Amino acid sequence: MFSYGNNIRLSIFGQSHSPAIGVTIDGLPAGFPINFDELRSFMQRRMPGQGAHTTKRKEADEPEFISGLVDGITCGSPLTAIIKNTDVRSSDYDQLRDIPRPSHADYTSYVKYGAARDVRGGGSFSGRLTAALCVAGGICLQLLRQKGITIGAGITQIGDVLANVPYPAYPNEKMLAAIEDARQDGDSLGGIIECVAQGVPAGIGSPMFGGMENRLSTVMFAIPAVKGIEFGNGFGAADIRGSENNDSFYIDGDTVKTKTNNHGGILGGITSGMPIVLRVALKPTPSISKEQQSISLSHLENGSAVSFPTGCSETAEQFPSKIKNVPLAITGRHDPCIVPRAVPCVEAAAAIAIYDAMLEGKNIL
Repeated sequence: MFSYGNNIRLSIFGQSHSPAIGVTIDGLPAGFPINFDELRSFMQRRMPGQGAHTTKRKEADEPEFISGLVDGITCGSPLTAIIKNTDVRSSDYDQLRDIPRPSHADYTSYVKYGAARDVRGGGSFSGRLTAALCVAGGICLQLLRQKGITIGAGITQIGDVLANVPYPAYPNEKMLAAIEDARQDGDSLGGIIECVAQGVPAGIGSPMFGGMENRLSTVMFAIPAVKGIEFGNGFGAADIRGSENNDSFYIDGDTVKTKTNNHGGILGGITSGMPIVLRVALKPTPSISKEQQSISLSHLENGSAVSFPTGCSETAEQFPSKIKNVPLAITGRHDPCIVPRAVPCVEAAAAIAIYDAMLEGKNIL
């Protein structure tokens, strides 16, 4: 299982083509009534099979709660939900046992786990597991809203197409056209998602390793396509002077605010009371039908040999000892752009990190 959290303990389990994936959340308060209709609507936003710009895989993504609830209300025991995988085509991945996909985890998982790794649908490295992340995040969103905290995300860019402000949670017509153009060409696109958390009080987090940027980044990178993150003005701060980037303080009634929010609501790892603003960059989907170059781990070319890290737990006999350069055209069902379905995942990740941080000390919810 993959785990996160200091105060709530979140564990996600399963693989893309295993019978089910799931999540266990320990530390949720007893007595909270989950709004299942709202959770279902939230899950549907990342559900596959919703148009030409998403994978053709059809999954209902209906969580089945098997512990932690009595009559729909949290009872204090660890909450566990599973989501069954019903529309799998594992044969689509047979060739990937020998030929790793460029920019995917096929090769690195082979080095770490050997031939026993699960390549079907990407195994435990698949974006499929973000469905379980969204179950946990959807519940945290409901808990946070009780305290006046709201979280929303939108698309700022897909490929080279920029969004109009305010940023939409669904791609605009130009974005959809760009995705379709890439799909027709056997290719894919990435993009940028912006997320804003409103109502988070000042004083949440800590300096150094426990900072809010650290906590948020850890969960954001659980979304497999995320390759970059910035807060507030982010990398734009490198292009301007301190006098332009600094946010002047002022008093609004009995509340300290800043006139601008270049710091993105976090100073020294601690929330300032201003909205938390972050952006994540997502890479283009690596599974594309356009021909690419890869290697066959079971053949030799030009005397080259595979070199595995010192200390690898597998024996030499478990690894093919020779490689050969080969072309690869990936078949199967894949998103030409993962960005639209990642929007609720970003909201879920932010909710998990913020809720976990707010359970500390004087900030207990």
